Amino acid sequence: MTETNNTTMQVDAGLVRQLAELLDDTRLTEIEVQDGDRRIRVVRSVTMTSAAPVAVAAAPMAPASAAPAAAPALAAPSGEHPGTIRSPMVGTCYMSSAPGAKAFVSVGDQVGAGDTLLIVEAMKVMNPIVSPRAGKVTAILVDNAQPVEFDQPLVVVE
Repeated sequence: MTETNNTTMQVDAGLVRQLAELLDDTRLTEIEVQDGDRRIRVVRSVTMTSAAPVAVAAAPMAPASAAPAAAPALAAPSGEHPGTIRSPMVGTCYMSSAPGAKAFVSVGDQVGAGDTLLIVEAMKVMNPIVSPRAGKVTAILVDNAQPVEFDQPLVVVE
């Protein structure tokens, strides 16, 4: 029994508060951090009617029925396009290096391999998302300061 008492995890309340603030700042619903064997997950409840989560859960399960709708039809081709650049992380997308600065790219711009397309900020770290190839920017699928999820389509470069 004494072993059970010695293995109780000590929670860093300050870290939990920082993570909760990060959720509010980024409008994400959950965040998880791990340090060695210690893992902390903070989840924010979304106050919506019960119909919204059911609709969100049903959409991935029935993609064939969702395909004829206008919004999924627009998202599907750009997300499946071979030139789609996806987010490598969860964070907040920024189209320029500073508020009010010119956007890194616009639709129609020619870019080279390694050119910065946008920035995804995660945990106060600015991560440039670069073009893997030279080509033309044919679609920008996110807005400035928009929260993004892992593997979410961001930009299409043909």
